Amino acid sequence: MPFSGKDGSRIYWKLDGADAAPPLVLLNSIGTDMDLWAGLLDSLTQTYRVLRIDTRGHGASDVGEGDYTLAALAEDVFCAMDEAGIEAAAVAGVSLGGMIAMEMALAQPARVTGLALICTSATMDKTAWTDRVVKVRSEGMSGIVDLVMGRFLSPDFTGEQLATAATIRRQLLTMAPAGYAGCAAAIRDMLIAARLQAITCPALVVTGDRDTSTPFEGHGDYLLAHIPTARHVALPAAHLAPLEAPPLLAAELLVFLKD
Repeated sequence: MPFSGKDGSRIYWKLDGADAAPPLVLLNSIGTDMDLWAGLLDSLTQTYRVLRIDTRGHGASDVGEGDYTLAALAEDVFCAMDEAGIEAAAVAGVSLGGMIAMEMALAQPARVTGLALICTSATMDKTAWTDRVVKVRSEGMSGIVDLVMGRFLSPDFTGEQLATAATIRRQLLTMAPAGYAGCAAAIRDMLIAARLQAITCPALVVTGDRDTSTPFEGHGDYLLAHIPTARHVALPAAHLAPLEAPPLLAAELLVFLKD
């Protein structure tokens, strides 16, 4: 169900699972929507009340012009939690979703009980993301779709799961360029790397051994070195681990959240 955020934007969210179950928030990557998590829902909702959100500019959420910020994207999630009646929750996020999750833990630590940081980073290449923002705003999504698809999914998965890969590609091509560019600007401008020591809740860093966008070296290892509570697990997946390794990721999340 959509709701109006503090700036009047409508952010789309869904709540699944028993009302009495502990809450878990799931955040999508840039270029996808809440359906990224569909393959894990059956496993997670047996134990958790799962709140999924279409990040601003994605899916059924409103698209705003201009640059977005991680702080504003985190506030969108807190507003969704308020509307869903969730005071505090564990938060799992992929890529941009993980960056938003870290910003949430830094901004309002009492509301984040745990972090699952999946195929994400606090130290992306500013120049590369500047170039991507410019390209999307000048050429549209067709200007980057091949680059993004090459990073999202491994060649083996794409070859074996043609329909899934086609769906992700179509989703990229049909999304609003302003939404992608706005979120890309939030990645470009994020300032969380120097603040990670302040994260005190339990944290799980999940990396994909086929991930060329945020591999362990330079990304996952940085999170592990700077988040005092973090531990690590590697999965046989590229950047979109919820698509390439849903049972394994669900199992690791359930173990982490139970601890």
